[in-house]
Amino acid sequence: MRSFAFLLISAFLFVAPLSASQGDAADNEPDRSPFEQPDVPPTPFNAVDPPVLAALAEKGVKPAPVCSDSVFIRRVFLDVIGTVPKIDEVRTFLADEQPDKRALLIDAVLQRPEFVDYWSMKWSDTLRVKAEFPINLWPNGAMVYHRWIRESLRTNVSFDQFVREQLTSSGSNFRNGPANFYRAVQNRDAHTIAEAVALTFMGVRTGPWPTEKRDQMSVFFSRVGYKKTAEWKEDIVYWDDTPLASPDVVFPDGTSGNVEPGQDPRIVFADWLIRPENPWFAKNAVNRVWYWLFGIGIVQEPDDFRPDNPPSIPPLLDFLATEFVKSNYDMRQLCRLILNSRTYQQSSIPREVKPNVEECFAVYPVRRLEAEVLQDALNQIFDVRIGYASEVPEPFTMVPPRYRTIMLPDPSISSSFLEMFGRATRDSGLESDRNNDVTEAQQLFLLNSTEVNDWSRRYLQRYRNLGRSQSDRRKALDEIWLTILSRYPTSVEVQRFFENSQQPARQQGDHLQDLIWALINTKEFLCRH
Repeated sequence: MRSFAFLLISAFLFVAPLSASQGDAADNEPDRSPFEQPDVPPTPFNAVDPPVLAALAEKGVKPAPVCSDSVFIRRVFLDVIGTVPKIDEVRTFLADEQPDKRALLIDAVLQRPEFVDYWSMKWSDTLRVKAEFPINLWPNGAMVYHRWIRESLRTNVSFDQFVREQLTSSGSNFRNGPANFYRAVQNRDAHTIAEAVALTFMGVRTGPWPTEKRDQMSVFFSRVGYKKTAEWKEDIVYWDDTPLASPDVVFPDGTSGNVEPGQDPRIVFADWLIRPENPWFAKNAVNRVWYWLFGIGIVQEPDDFRPDNPPSIPPLLDFLATEFVKSNYDMRQLCRLILNSRTYQQSSIPREVKPNVEECFAVYPVRRLEAEVLQDALNQIFDVRIGYASEVPEPFTMVPPRYRTIMLPDPSISSSFLEMFGRATRDSGLESDRNNDVTEAQQLFLLNSTEVNDWSRRYLQRYRNLGRSQSDRRKALDEIWLTILSRYPTSVEVQRFFENSQQPARQQGDHLQDLIWALINTKEFLCRH
């Protein structure tokens, strides 16, 4: 490896998001951090913030300052649409002087088609949309289920209706998308189905429940039947109208109900589940969305609600659930409420070194980009399209290059990159099916990949006529930083680049390629912050 590249790595690798002392070269203020706004008293932005600030005050923890505009646009794009902003989008937002520009940006990204793509990926993880083993929806089932999820998000179907359609669905799993909920289980008995319902829509793991309570919930799904058709691997999900042994049923909260003769018990359960007063439904939904936006749930793990795992800030969870119900279970409105809060817009740099500052939401938690998002970010930065061709799902799958990685309907489609970076297996529906840990294999790939090296060489063709003047080189630095990190370089970073690029017998393109390689390997690029 070339010595200049090592100098750049030592200057940039894993440093930027962890330091608040660098200057902002864009406005020539050496003492200004590119990651935070000037410190102001922590006042609430909306009703999400008071319970958080009260909890922090009780713990004696100071909340982080508000993040800078450049951090905010990158964060919102990644969290809401799974995409890094383009250079023109960053420049326009940073130059905008409207006081409500962040709220306007939030409204805009929530309406972008990428929102549907990205949140379809999230819900497909949770709902186990997978063609191959061990879920075995098969390609037709996975495609129609994924398409139904996408259409529900595109038309902003209320979350209670989204859930009810799945719980009460019948018909062909190749033609009726929500019927695949009953196919996306590893076993087709009533206990397994009830376990999947509780995990997915209540955030509860039924394993620790008493046997009697698990049996009581299983009754509601004891009449789900399956039958084959003449079409290869198609199943018909149906309600077997054989009467229950007793019309009296008990819901998971201990209340009693009744299933009338000729009534589908799944409908009785769904009606109980989506009631505003249900102790799990709305809270589980808002906690899952909070987890997707922060990486840490108010109840953590987000799919493990139980009495001995209480929420970190109970008033916050109660408030969000109440607002979710009031909005008629509007998922976009829930996102808008959270995104506009000061809590969400905090810097990722803590004000003080104390344990658990992320768990109590005193900072925005730093975490690595998902595999699919990282692949799409590299594709966008280097302007490449890769496409996917895979021997599975059987008999063969080919995804055209025009499709972004977050649009893949099925994790059975093979990809060494996605497997290396821990995409969700979708085997259980647990959030832990996705692995965002940093591994040596990932680091070695980004440091040594011939593919990334070739991409960066092609990327540098845009600078082939770059002049030797410092102003021309500075313009190139601005474009590279805006493209990769969504911000202007700081004065310190610019100085380091020019100091380290004075080696003899070096071409300008070599310096810039080393710079790109170094920035791609920074924690600032690889992580949300």
